[in-house]
Amino acid sequence: MGSRSKNQETTAMKCHQCGFDMEAGVTNLPFKVKENTIIIVKDLPILQCKNCNEYSLEDIVMEQVDKILEGADTSAELEVIRYAA
Repeated sequence: MGSRSKNQETTAMKCHQCGFDMEAGVTNLPFKVKENTIIIVKDLPILQCKNCNEYSLEDIVMEQVDKILEGADTSAELEVIRYAA
């Protein structure tokens, strides 16, 4: 188990703002898809800085978000969609 922790430390992503370690988390984020349409994606996996709270989405997550937004109903002003990997 000790070697696994070392490997995780060396591969930990660093914050682009302050350089501290990012850790996995979950949040809800709004995306504006049209002038009057906002889609909130719930339970979205993010990497968040332990120091400054800056967050980042991994490429695979952003690809999934793009698919979610493409299939969303843009006739409504607000829609809430749960992220599912």
